[in-house]
Amino acid sequence: MKKFETELPEQYDSLKKQANYTSSWRERLDAVETLSAYQHDKIIDLLKNRMQHDTVYKVQIAAYEALAAFGEEVEKPSPSRFDIIKNTDKIFLRVKKSLPKDHTVSDFADKLKRMRLDVYDAYEGDKGDQFMSWLEERWSKL
Repeated sequence: MKKFETELPEQYDSLKKQANYTSSWRERLDAVETLSAYQHDKIIDLLKNRMQHDTVYKVQIAAYEALAAFGEEVEKPSPSRFDIIKNTDKIFLRVKKSLPKDHTVSDFADKLKRMRLDVYDAYEGDKGDQFMSWLEERWSKL
């Protein structure tokens, strides 16, 4: 069995903040991966929270894998079948209405990123390489 550090890392407070940073799934993932080397009650609680409540499946899985490696009895999360953020269509419609009639999907994506970075980031992390085609499909249906 792999050996883990049992003390909190010196940078725990900043990693905790990073793990809960809503505007960057990449930073949350980095924090989860860094914290996965430390088997401590506070870190286990934080990882359980990320596993259960993160909007991005990649972050949920990283937290799950760390907890499983610690020997915690956790159930693997399943990907969301619905919108990962409540009222996504309303948010998208608000963004679309704020743009001129002849705007492009690129204009829409830029404005969404400026107005709701949390939404943009969550879906970009969730959809991966298919994000722009998914966003274009949603945009065209509005």
